[in-house]
Amino acid sequence: MTTAPRLTHLPADTTPDHLKEVVARDGAAIVDNLMPAELLTRVRNEITPYVDATSTGHDDFTGRRTTRTGALVARSPACRELVMHPLINAACDLFLSPFCDRYQLHLTQVIRIMPEQGEQVLHRDRLAWGGFVPRSIEPQLNTIWAITDFTQTNGATRVVPGSNQWPDERQAHEDEITYAGMTAGSVIVYSGSVIHSGGRNTSDADRVGINITYSLGWLRQEENQFLSCPPHIARELDPELRALLGYSMGSYALGYFSPPTPPGENPEVVPPEFLFNGQIGADWGQDLFSSVTARVASQLGQRD
Repeated sequence: MTTAPRLTHLPADTTPDHLKEVVARDGAAIVDNLMPAELLTRVRNEITPYVDATSTGHDDFTGRRTTRTGALVARSPACRELVMHPLINAACDLFLSPFCDRYQLHLTQVIRIMPEQGEQVLHRDRLAWGGFVPRSIEPQLNTIWAITDFTQTNGATRVVPGSNQWPDERQAHEDEITYAGMTAGSVIVYSGSVIHSGGRNTSDADRVGINITYSLGWLRQEENQFLSCPPHIARELDPELRALLGYSMGSYALGYFSPPTPPGENPEVVPPEFLFNGQIGADWGQDLFSSVTARVASQLGQRD
């Protein structure tokens, strides 16, 4: 008789090294009750208006009874604390640093699985880059913070422990799949290579989780952080959070820009931090964002 697979649960005071070790081995681990109750309340209060206003997905993968709400750094100070959580960031350092000079924020998204949503297809998140990243390189480290309890009946994330070490063609059998049961305030940490998916919600209540993902600094981000959190908003953030968003050099020559100002007004080649510490006016980011928004709106209007 086969024993059903299980995910390892770690205490909130676990070390980054132990968390990294378990995720490297199994592909995923749950850290119980990592988010204090007070922070959980603030997160709920700040994200709920945006979640309530979000439409459901339009295909089976995104979920026809699922909503996905982003731009969490710009919208929620409480979510910024989750993005910068010391344990998670330390684990990212250990897990991703063999493959990059700097890791970055890849995605922020509230995922609400509503009643009658079926199981999402099993997948690996690393396929966001189309399978072009060699399997010897781990491109990302992911988290889903439980905002409600996660149970087998309300759509808890399905995970195939150990599948991060499988060859690409290996498919999971039903008895190899488990689910990330955890209480609100806990978090599942998982690699980009582990097979997983959203679960089926047969309950009468929503399952809400916050997906915060980190990736190698030389890869394209899934959520365009420069648009989700443009310069006029990023200006007010902590410099470390700004750097994580991508307002920093990803390596020696990754991420510089030339200020679009009159001749000689600013240096020609500068790092992103110059936007906040240099001579460019405080309204420059707002002006750029407004002009881009207007141009996109104009193009959409021409299509109608």
